[in-house]
Amino acid sequence: MALLFAGASLATEGPKIATKGDPALGEILYSKGDSTRNIVACASCHGPGGQSISGTWPNLAGQHPGYIYGELVGYKTGERANAVMMGMASALELHDMKNLAAYLAKQPVKAGTAKNKDTIMLGQSIYRGGIAGKSVPACAGCHGPNGAGIPVQYPRIGGQWAEYTEAQLIGFRSGARKNAQMNTIAAKLSDTELKAVADYIAGIR
Repeated sequence: MALLFAGASLATEGPKIATKGDPALGEILYSKGDSTRNIVACASCHGPGGQSISGTWPNLAGQHPGYIYGELVGYKTGERANAVMMGMASALELHDMKNLAAYLAKQPVKAGTAKNKDTIMLGQSIYRGGIAGKSVPACAGCHGPNGAGIPVQYPRIGGQWAEYTEAQLIGFRSGARKNAQMNTIAAKLSDTELKAVADYIAGIR
């Protein structure tokens, strides 16, 4: 499943461009922002080094640079809707996005934890094997067995907050978040299945 998730229309261009960013400049902007341009430090929500302290905001450490770049461009253009992030991205120039993406890609990924032992087997089954009776493909088919994703195509999701992953799946299911592949997949998941796979994803690495 293309989760944090499936890239925007700029996904093909993004990985090639974002890797040219300057991680040192990205670190400054991420950690301190830029008051002269009304840019708030990303770390204020996403935490030091891309490790957020709450499932309200996603962990970004180790994310593929092309994905970060593509999503930021999507927020700036309005292709991806989120009031807070659209406001944040509006002040960013393309070189800022490249620098931020380059910095975050270099940050170490910390292991997460699956918390619901009662649904771990269901989540594992869906992630690794899908749900044949519902034509739901295995998440691992796109995002890999450990959730590392595929740099040019699919984002890293392993270790992501369960609350955030669940919220994104709900958004895909309702159509509030647009991605044809994920909209189709999430529409077939029950609340129980959705929660189980989100919790399982939090614990893989």
